[in-house]
Parts: sequence; structure tokens; C-alpha cells
Amino acid sequence: MSRILLVYTGGTIGMIKNPETGALTAFNFDELLSNIPELKLLEHDISTVSFDEPVDSSDMDTTDYVKLANLIEEHFEDYDGFVVLHGSDTMSYTASAISFMFENLKKPIIFTGSQLPIGDLRTDAKENLITSIQLAGLKEQGKTVIKEVGLYFEYKLYRANRTTKVNAEHFEAFESANFPPIAESGVNLKINYEKLMKPNMRKKMVVHKSLNDNILILKLFPGINQQTLKHIFDTPHIEGVILETFGSGNAKTDDWFTEALKILIDRGVHVVNVTQCVGGAVLMGKYATSERLKKLGVISGGDITTEAAVGKMMYLLNKNLGPKVFKTIFETSLRGEMN
Repeated sequence: MSRILLVYTGGTIGMIKNPETGALTAFNFDELLSNIPELKLLEHDISTVSFDEPVDSSDMDTTDYVKLANLIEEHFEDYDGFVVLHGSDTMSYTASAISFMFENLKKPIIFTGSQLPIGDLRTDAKENLITSIQLAGLKEQGKTVIKEVGLYFEYKLYRANRTTKVNAEHFEAFESANFPPIAESGVNLKINYEKLMKPNMRKKMVVHKSLNDNILILKLFPGINQQTLKHIFDTPHIEGVILETFGSGNAKTDDWFTEALKILIDRGVHVVNVTQCVGGAVLMGKYATSERLKKLGVISGGDITTEAAVGKMMYLLNKNLGPKVFKTIFETSLRGEMN
């Protein structure tokens, strides 16, 4: 038997439909077991805790990330695993940030949610919730199997910082294009043992709660002009820019574009190159259109997702790292977020 803590932050999964009015209202998670009797069949001791005020995932920010991290840390020694119920729209952003905040994590923190409310007749919430609890409580020979931040949706458990929400309509809402699922749910739970994170069991877990959100994401597009770019880059408080480039990391070769990037980098702003593509990786220098970026000192994001790049940058910006050290660390996989 494992002790599991369900943490409800907000989102569709925590809604039930009023049968008379059809309106969605927040679910009382203190009454979870009575409303979802299937949970009584699980061989786990399940407790629940909620944010004082549920937060729509579109409103989530760094203060909510810290609040969630504090809540998990506060109960960490009392439970074997954690399931975080979260709105799906920004779940990959939150889960990625949490993965960087928990260094040397030795217990599962599994994010899940749903496309339909838990009280809906065709809801995907029950399966997502039940299997997430099973995975969070999974032990073999008395030892926890999963020791990382995961995201479970529609029969697949992904490494959270490898995911992107790709569909607002289908139950298969998430994708992990550059990394296989670490577990799949069918007739049996199939664990991809080779791909699981293996923390150093002799080192203590460290929770990092200092995040810096002075970040800008700039998605390049054909026709972006000098005046617009200059206006964006002149923003005084920006400390990090995530540049979503074409294909394998390609961008404009116009002198004004590279000069704008040079001024930005000389100002001490860290610039990371990630691909706009759902799958694949940045390979700076493969084409002439990315060779200039490489020479300027732009950081290669490799196959990192934009969501993970945001979380990683928030985590690193307050570490007071020099440009070369920051670049070296960012280009190194810290939580399995990149190959």
C-alpha cells in the first residue's frame, strides 16, 4: 500500500455539471471518494488537498508554481507519491517548471487532468485520475518505481518536461515527439524502465523556489521586420529570450537581424534557440542560416520543448551565472528534458 496525496490546483477535471442548469461548478475534493467510488478499489491510502482558490491553468504563474512546490514539500515525507490535478492548457508549462524546481527527486509527482469534467457522462477524467494514482503508488519489492515528474493523459505517462499540448478537441491532448512514454496503460501497466530517471539516492532532494519570469518568447515568422524586433528587444527588464526558429534552428541572415541579437546578448540577455517544429532538434551550424547565431553565442536548445525551455530559464536566471556557464548548463540535460 502506498500513501498518495492528490493536489487539486484547478482545471476541467475538478468540475461537475449541474444536471438541472448544465453549468459547471467546482468539485469538492474533500468528498472525492464518495463521488468516485472506483477509487475505493485501489489499494492505496488516498488523501486530498486543494488550493484555497482553484486557478484556471491560463492564470497560472510563478507564484502558483512556488505555492505548489511548497505544498508538495510540506507533505513530502508523509506520502509515497503525488498526483497534481491541473488544467490541461498550461499543464506542460507548470509540470516542466516543477521538474526543475525539484532537484534529485525520489518520488513521483504526476500531473493529470481531463478534456471533459469529472461529472460528464463521457469524461476522460476518471481513467486519467485512477491510472495516475496507480502509477504514483507503483512499487516493486517495496521500492518506488517512478522517481520523476510525469504527465499522464489518455493511457500514456510522459516525462513531463518533454510534453506539449497539441490538441484541444481530442482526448489524446498531449504529445512527446522526441521522447517515448515512460509508461503505458493497457490491460497491464507497461513501464519503460530504460527511460526512467535514476536519481542519486545518496544525495538529498533540493527544492528550488527562486524563479525569474523576466522572459520573452519570440516566434519568428517570414516578414518579421526590423522596427518590430527592435521595439521588442528594447524591453528593459528582459533577461532571457527564447527564440522559436524555423526547422533545425534557422533564422534570417539579414545584417539588421543579427545585429539586433548581438546588441541583446552584449546587454547580458541570454538567448536560447528552440525549434518551432513539434519534433526534431536545433542543430546550429547545419545550415548557413543558423551559423551566424552560433557565432553570436546563441544557446542551442537542442530538442527541448518551448515549455521546458521556459521552466529551465526561470530556474537558471536567478543563479547569477556568467554567460558561458549559463550556456554550458542550459545545453546540458538537467532533468531529462533534452537528449
